[in-house]
Order: sequence, then C-alpha cells, then structure tokens
Amino acid sequence: QVQLVESGGRLVQPGESLRLSCAASGFAFKFYHMRWYRQTPGNERELVASITPTGGNTDYGDSVKGRFTISRDNSKQMVFLQMTNLKPEDTAVYYCNTVVPLDDYWGQGTQVTVSS
Repeated sequence: QVQLVESGGRLVQPGESLRLSCAASGFAFKFYHMRWYRQTPGNERELVASITPTGGNTDYGDSVKGRFTISRDNSKQMVFLQMTNLKPEDTAVYYCNTVVPLDDYWGQGTQVTVSS
C-alpha cells in the first residue's frame, strides 16, 4: 500500500534553515507528482510546493517563493523540502502528498515550529 513518511521537523529560530524529508513506498514513485502542504490549527491545508515526476519543474506557494526548495531523489523514492530564512509564520505541520489514481495519499505530518 502507498505510504508516505515525513521527518525532519523540529523547533528552530527565525532565520534558520531546515530540511524535511518524505520517504515514499508502495507505488511507482518516479511516475508521480509530489507535493508538500502545511496546516495550522483551524485552517485548511496550504500547498507549499510541488514537483513533477522527473523533478524538472517545480512550483511554490507565494508565501515561500525564494525561501523553500522542493527536490526529489527517484532512486531512493524520497522527496525533500529545503526551507531557508524560516519565519514564525512558517510554523505548521508539514505533510507530504501524492495522488495515485484514484486516491489522494498523505503522510502523518511533521511539526515545524519557528520561534525565538
């Protein structure tokens, strides 16, 4: 079955960097788009970044453009989110996502807290 397992979230100070990882299994990873979302209490999940199957194209939410970078390693079935210049408003649970026909799959999430 499809599994997505996020890791790397922790408490950091404003301005610091952090890299999140998502390990994928149970599907043909190299053929599917991958996405990172984030969610804060009481709010809907927000699309942070997406990447095409080959990694040749990426897209970002306006609030993270220029600070976050999504990448993938198809040989290891991993997707990453490099976050730089973190701000308190980046505090959220970050989720890895893919859509494998006909279902939408999510990991359990990893908490990122940006606070001094």
